[in-house]
Amino acid sequence: MSATIRLQREPFDAAIEAAKLTRGRTDIGAVVTFAGICRGDEAGTSISALTLEHYPGMAETEIARHVAEAEKRWPLLGVTVIHRYGRIAPGENIVLVITASSHREAAFAAAEFLMDYLKTRAPFWKQVEATGGAIWVAAKESDDRASERWTAPARGKSETVR
Repeated sequence: MSATIRLQREPFDAAIEAAKLTRGRTDIGAVVTFAGICRGDEAGTSISALTLEHYPGMAETEIARHVAEAEKRWPLLGVTVIHRYGRIAPGENIVLVITASSHREAAFAAAEFLMDYLKTRAPFWKQVEATGGAIWVAAKESDDRASERWTAPARGKSETVR
């Protein structure tokens, strides 16, 4: 399986990244692309930007560990995870997860698994700039509940995926 993991300040182009992952491949039958975009509000409060911080080295290692877990759970043929850090304005991309497989079920499930991880357990911290000043955003209970579904034992790759 090919895997790309990048943390970067610069914007990315989701279409270009998906094309890189699939170029020359005839074994891929499904590609799921998820791009997380900075909204102009946080919990009903208008924001001018968000700032994401991370631990360099540690963040990449942890993301790679979860990509490897996704590969154990589903028959993936490729994964791309790009996460930006630094100051990000509303309308700009924050995160990109692309999963490729022979079949859509695996691609969709793996993309959800990776996004749930990135949202709840990846070593990133988010600060929003609002009219009243900058505040650090706490984890959301709803995100934690969503990620709990993945605590079941990993499925074997030998299972039939349609």
